[in-house]
Amino acid sequence: MTDPNPLLSHTESAAAAASPSPPQRRSLDETIEHCIGNFGLTQFLQSTIASFAWFFDAQQTFIAVFTDAEPKWSCNMNSSTCTTAAADMCRLPKGSWSWDSPAQTSIISEWSLECAGSITTGLGASSFFLGCLAGGFLLSTLADSSLGRKNLLVLSCLLMSLTGLLTAVSTNIWMYAGFRFLSGFARAPIGTCALVLGTELVGKKWRGNVGIIGFIWFTFGFLSLSIIAFFVQNSSWRLIYLWTCVPCVLYSLLVYFAVEESPRWLFFKGRRQEFEKSLKTLASPENQSSLTESFFCNSVDWGVEEKPREYNLFSALGILLKRPWAFRRLILTAAVAFGLGLMYTGMPLSLGNLSVNLHLSVAVNALSELPASVAAILLVGKLNRRGSILGLAVLSGVCSAACAAAVTWKGLQVSLELVSFFCTCAAFDVFMIYALELFPTCVRNSAVAMVRQAVAVGGVVSPVLVAAGRKNGWVFYGVCGGIVCVSGLFVVWLPETRGRTPCDTMEEEELKF
Repeated sequence: MTDPNPLLSHTESAAAAASPSPPQRRSLDETIEHCIGNFGLTQFLQSTIASFAWFFDAQQTFIAVFTDAEPKWSCNMNSSTCTTAAADMCRLPKGSWSWDSPAQTSIISEWSLECAGSITTGLGASSFFLGCLAGGFLLSTLADSSLGRKNLLVLSCLLMSLTGLLTAVSTNIWMYAGFRFLSGFARAPIGTCALVLGTELVGKKWRGNVGIIGFIWFTFGFLSLSIIAFFVQNSSWRLIYLWTCVPCVLYSLLVYFAVEESPRWLFFKGRRQEFEKSLKTLASPENQSSLTESFFCNSVDWGVEEKPREYNLFSALGILLKRPWAFRRLILTAAVAFGLGLMYTGMPLSLGNLSVNLHLSVAVNALSELPASVAAILLVGKLNRRGSILGLAVLSGVCSAACAAAVTWKGLQVSLELVSFFCTCAAFDVFMIYALELFPTCVRNSAVAMVRQAVAVGGVVSPVLVAAGRKNGWVFYGVCGGIVCVSGLFVVWLPETRGRTPCDTMEEEELKF
């Protein structure tokens, strides 16, 4: 039977063959990899600047090592009631001994806190970490909801530095503790925002290495404290706050004007123009010419994400708590974080309890973080996350307990302390990368912030243990060693994430497990 409309049929076939096929849509991961998959100078500079927040974070975290230290003391020459063998100055008459350095070098000597209890002498450092705990709950979810990673990083750095400057005018321990609490409150989201923002400004291949860059900056921030304290020794402890806080104010302005917001966060908030601008800025030169308006309109699969997702302050946390698998991960990672946080914050504070030069011992401990970061880079690239964290945590705990037992062998004790701190640093670095990979993009910042809250809880407890350990080393080194060994075991019940593509939604994560 002949075709009644042969010309029409042929015309439609030719038109169909000539019509261009619709452009292939890309997912969010494919779009980001296409634009910034090649690591360029712009990405390096922006991720490095964002990660530099860890430098100031370290300074405020460990500043109490010098400002809250108990200075050395000795008997007065004309005293008949004081002997060099005396171990407790509080049992001696007030005029029979004196500080070896000016009283204003530490809050302990300036405010006569040498005979106060361990809770009072550790109040400043504990208040800081207590503020971190409160700030983490109240501020961290803003990075996933209304403010974003960049704006919260700027705000936190600025407020932390301003309250640090106010700390320098404190006149008593209670005023000092109050300002330290506010400083810790503002500081709480800095590490998380810097880590998440830095890793989300680069392609998938480079995220692990960029995350380690932040830890390296943290090491240099810790080391800078020893250098600053050395040059202002025998001067007021207030100068240390001035030298660390003023540069942080300037850094806040640099981040605000020089760093782009996370493209992933902009995508999930439906802010298309800012998303396009961010990717164009971050793209390598060979890709920038292809990132036209038609590319983003025709190639990017906006899907349902074109409508902004509106989260209230605690919605991200609520999502985590409603899903059993997410809640289980949060609890297990928090348990690991507590043990690592207890060791990581307590080890530097305990250096004053050892019979070694404080400036030198802090510098050596800070420098040990550099090879620890290198070890973390190797472990992240070569070995599974869980095995690395578990092995390092157990080794750190064993060396810590041995440090308490080797009290009569000073050289061995210092060596064991260094090995323990090295293992703690390496485990902490790998663990933070691991925590990033455990949670999808939509709640990643909030989840990691909650994990860091567990680190802050360890920071609240550690100064009290350090103060109590001035008379008995087992109180700190023995107890903390046992805790970090037990906490490391919790990674056994967490999934392995090495080599896995990060998910963006809770639904995608559920499909993988």
